[in-house]
Amino acid sequence: MKKVLEINDISPLILSGINDENIKLLEKSFESLIVLRGNKITLDGKKKEVELISQIFQEMTSIAIKKDCVSINDVKTLINLSESNDKIISNIDSEGDAVILNSHKGPILAKTPGQKKYLKAVLKNDIVFAIGPAGTGKTYQAVASAVSSLKRKEVSKIVITRPAVEAGERLGFLPGDLKEKVDPYLTPLYDALNDMIPKDKLKLYLSNKTIEIAPLAYMRGRTLHNSFMILDEAQNATQTQMKMFLTRLGVTSRAIITGDITQIDLPPSDKSGLAEATRILSKIKGIKFIKFSSRDVVRHQLVKNIINAYEESDGKK
Repeated sequence: MKKVLEINDISPLILSGINDENIKLLEKSFESLIVLRGNKITLDGKKKEVELISQIFQEMTSIAIKKDCVSINDVKTLINLSESNDKIISNIDSEGDAVILNSHKGPILAKTPGQKKYLKAVLKNDIVFAIGPAGTGKTYQAVASAVSSLKRKEVSKIVITRPAVEAGERLGFLPGDLKEKVDPYLTPLYDALNDMIPKDKLKLYLSNKTIEIAPLAYMRGRTLHNSFMILDEAQNATQTQMKMFLTRLGVTSRAIITGDITQIDLPPSDKSGLAEATRILSKIKGIKFIKFSSRDVVRHQLVKNIINAYEESDGKK
């Protein structure tokens, strides 16, 4: 089967990538012939594969319109989604729940409208901020997305971190027993990983640093390539710490930052880096902000009612 795709909304060079790396990756991944000439892409191969590649190009076009670029990592994600028989991005908004990860304990799903937008944003952007109240699945879904990327070999490492203001953490001040002090505050992250990765494999990943969980201060001075980075409880990161974390992002890496700006534990003299990032970075292409509400809470119904009551008390409704 032969099919010709016409590119009208963007430059074909954006789709092809640097030195045609995106086209070359697609040709390596599929048996079909892919020829880009002018603003037309010709696909020649088996019908099912040609239709699949056509759909991938549609998604690449959508990404290009939003980010003004299509990275090799974006193309890898789309290819891996097609190989695993998962729904391609454009179908995430369907009525059914979207699968984030098929774990050894069963599928982990994006159920609420906010969670589905979150999943879509993670697949389409290299940096995503997830902001909202407790119980909306911000952290759990971030970890699931990271494990999914590791499983698909889109990244070679997961780094999960959070500030530890409770333990007196400060950037540039690392007492010898800091990790021991902050480990109790990292428990939710370990719990999430235990739900998603078999015990023996998780133990191996932690020992060989394929998965690293550490206080935010440990990120200073590092550049993390081909990694999936997660900053949890980001409302408690100072402006300096937030900038430090975001600038650790290396080649083919991506990051999720989660937090609740109504739960800031910093001293009054320190401004929240999450609140500042929301103001400064919201217009940068490739960075997406997802805001959750009480409608996305997946805990007990009373949790939603409690959040709504506090919001009403604070005059937010």
